[in-house]
Amino acid sequence: MTEIVFPSINWLAAAPALLVTATGLIVLAVDVAMPSDHGRHGVLAGLGVLGLVAAMIESAWLWNTGGAAFGNTLVADRYGLFFSLLVCGASAVVILMAVDFLNTARIKIGEFYALVLFATAGMVLMATGNDLMVLFLALEIMSVAVYVLAGIARDEPRATEAALKYFLLGAYATGFFLFGIALLYGATGATRLDLVAARLGAESGTNPLVLLGMGLLLVGFGFKIAMMPFHVWTPDVYEGAPTAVTTLMAVGVKAAAFAAFVRVFLHYLPGLEGAWTGLLWLLAALTMTAGNLCALAQDNVKRMLAYSSIAHAGYALVGMVAATPDGGASVLFYLLVYALTNLGAFGVVMALGRVGAANERLADYAGVGFAHPLLGFAMAVCMLSLTGMPPLAGFAGKFYLFSAAVDAGLVGLAVIGVLNSLVSAYYYFGVIRQMYMVDGTPRIDSLAARPYLATGLILAVGATVALGLFPAGAMHLARDSFLGLG
Repeated sequence: MTEIVFPSINWLAAAPALLVTATGLIVLAVDVAMPSDHGRHGVLAGLGVLGLVAAMIESAWLWNTGGAAFGNTLVADRYGLFFSLLVCGASAVVILMAVDFLNTARIKIGEFYALVLFATAGMVLMATGNDLMVLFLALEIMSVAVYVLAGIARDEPRATEAALKYFLLGAYATGFFLFGIALLYGATGATRLDLVAARLGAESGTNPLVLLGMGLLLVGFGFKIAMMPFHVWTPDVYEGAPTAVTTLMAVGVKAAAFAAFVRVFLHYLPGLEGAWTGLLWLLAALTMTAGNLCALAQDNVKRMLAYSSIAHAGYALVGMVAATPDGGASVLFYLLVYALTNLGAFGVVMALGRVGAANERLADYAGVGFAHPLLGFAMAVCMLSLTGMPPLAGFAGKFYLFSAAVDAGLVGLAVIGVLNSLVSAYYYFGVIRQMYMVDGTPRIDSLAARPYLATGLILAVGATVALGLFPAGAMHLARDSFLGLG
């Protein structure tokens, strides 16, 4: 009788994703076992944060050793570990902020925390996936959880509308992505990215199937990062979803999508950059311009931040168009900066909400700077950082991006980016003006009574300031991570 020998699996390489998934299952079990709502949110959030911190520790431990698993379809290289640290850290802050927010929004659904963890597991797999089918499965794990989260406020019609829009358009974009994978497989006979790259490099000329497949992958990635013209879902979904979920989408989903996007296009398809660089140049310019111009007309802060996120996707694309090591590193650094700053901005939006009143209109911010100095300061820091004002993190992020573009000869694109930053100052400063120069008596629940939200805000805003003052270490880490691809 022939003995069946199973190949050994390097479970350590998959440990960050496995830890997050296991934590999600534990949170589900504890949620069912707890007899009442008393203290439930705090316990579930604590378990979720502990699991995410454990995944971050494991990612840091793997930094110098790395490894691959499941036939090299999952790689724990420094690039993937950088994004694992980023998305796990961002999700931990989202969970912290959500404890008090869910009570304020009267969302008494314990599976919120499990869904955030399952979405995060998908994000980690997107960052470490080295196979197109693994990326597809990771994308679906992340997306399905976020679709449900978007509509988790079951009594809110706008949340149901947001979830339905996100699901329908997301499913449509996923179809394009899967069709692109099929075409690349047809052209190369492989889905593992290193094999795809090797077989494309051995071909003379460019196969039309490859170009079409790349274009369809671009549609799928473009939807998730909210790149024009695949951005139209963003303002409605960001506004309609509960703010804690919007924060996860704006920070985690975008970072994970960029992680996979950069890995595929900059690392494994650089030999075909002539086929996509010009198109991406145009899309980057249009994305940042459309996002900023549309944001000018918004009087809802969540919609304004949604259009802002579109514009920032355009800025990040500048580094991809540069297609150099400095350009790639600047994308990683910028996504870190963007994540921290938006965690703080959306945290303030959550803090301004109270039972029965979301307080999301720009007029609701009148007088906040003097009535609630800490919230006013936090929002001002985030708005200035998003604008790109020194000495905050946003300035360092844009400086590295535009410097990489200029060094790569993309002076025109860098100028468009700078001009767009000037345009964005109008609506970012509009929020600051409303808080400090318009009289108002905002009715906001005390931040002292919401310690979890306050902790998340302090972490996000403190890191935004620190990263702006001392950007060199984080940029070195980003460069080391990008060079550690594969």
